Amino acid sequence: MDYLPIFTKLENRPCLVIGGGDIALRKVHLLLKAGADVTVCALQFHPKLQQKSEAGQIKIITGSFTESLLDNKWLVIAATNKKVVNREIASAADKRQLLVNVVDDPLLSSFIMPSIVDRSPIIVAISSGGKAPVLARLIRERLEALLPMHIGRLATISGEFRHRVKNVIKNVSLRRRYWEKLFGNGQLGTLLQKGQTEKALTLMEQSLSEEIAQGDVALVGAGPGDPSLLTLKALQLMQQADVVLYDRLVSSEILDLVRRDADLISVGKEAGNHEVGQSRTNKMLVEYALQGKKVVRLKGGDSFIFGRGGEELEELVEAGVAFQVVPGITAASGCSAYAGIPLTHRDYAQSVTFVTGHRKENGQQLDWQALASKNQTLVVYMGLIQSQEIQTQLLHFGRGADTPVALINKGTSADQHVVIGTLSELTQLGGGLKGPTLMIIGEVVSLANKLAWYNPENSHKLSRDPFLVNLA
Repeated sequence: MDYLPIFTKLENRPCLVIGGGDIALRKVHLLLKAGADVTVCALQFHPKLQQKSEAGQIKIITGSFTESLLDNKWLVIAATNKKVVNREIASAADKRQLLVNVVDDPLLSSFIMPSIVDRSPIIVAISSGGKAPVLARLIRERLEALLPMHIGRLATISGEFRHRVKNVIKNVSLRRRYWEKLFGNGQLGTLLQKGQTEKALTLMEQSLSEEIAQGDVALVGAGPGDPSLLTLKALQLMQQADVVLYDRLVSSEILDLVRRDADLISVGKEAGNHEVGQSRTNKMLVEYALQGKKVVRLKGGDSFIFGRGGEELEELVEAGVAFQVVPGITAASGCSAYAGIPLTHRDYAQSVTFVTGHRKENGQQLDWQALASKNQTLVVYMGLIQSQEIQTQLLHFGRGADTPVALINKGTSADQHVVIGTLSELTQLGGGLKGPTLMIIGEVVSLANKLAWYNPENSHKLSRDPFLVNLA
């Protein structure tokens, strides 16, 4: 992050703008909207700046910039068309530790002006760090269309009602849940959109008496790694959670999308190394929910496909804890798609089978004869350690030694690595691979080079808006 986005209070604070043209006029307009005490210095002034001066809205000083103009100023904007003058202003302001913006020159600026969506008191600021202002403007235009005009009024009456809520609901977490429920059902916004403020206030008062203390658990599939593959519902629940218990397969980029003040608890497991045992994880879900917290159990891929989600839900049922399940894109689907490998194809595979290479000790053995059938795709989760057994058994039951095999390491992430070979080479293919690796065995793997499309160097942008996706 090149810049820390902050909102500064400028009401009645003395601010200086150097320059008298169109750009200076726009900056003055923004400063006045923020309530600043504005002085403009220039040799010549735009007629509208003259009008603002005559109306007593700003002070104007006719002349060239001198350092004494910075005396007692809070913020400075250099909007001249002379680079030498702008550099002089920036240097003088920097010596005095004043905030300074040099228009169209972020290198000389200690702060930059974002594109703004104004729904006061709701303000949205968009910045490209000075690198792509047109892009920032296009994003702002899209947000202008998305954010309803009444959202500012919604924020205002919520602020007026805030002390009432604080007096009635003492617990901070429960107060947050009250507001989430109130804003989430859409009724309040609809009433304000219709201008029915009194009815909106009545709804807010009535909602204070509703039950909000009950905790619950959301079992959420986080997908195979790319944060843009999260479902919208998953993201919403992650933003509402008090506590998030997550597996080691959940990427840091996805964890960054969790509500900032939620408690993040790693309960990751890998073969031979259980950071937190499954039984302890089950108990933690129950304990936090019974404390009245909103709990998200965040699992890589899909919770119901080799994620032990069913075992965790059984514990919740026995404890009488409410829960919901949000499916995620499973690793088989996500990783194969990003590797250009269709799991089924009319010419190569008429069925697909998912199996896990990590099974319960003394558990039921796999039906290797069925798994070795031709014209099917075999997807093996967590199979890298068992690659020798998988190779031996499939060859023994008739799968051809030349059957194509793909190992997809850290699939869908920026570090995705795909290794392709044959079944006879399986035990050698995984050498050096570390981290989550999915194994795909079958003729469909032969299409990987032809259908490859994913460039891991492309960054992932989380957006449901095709416009924003195209921009990214």
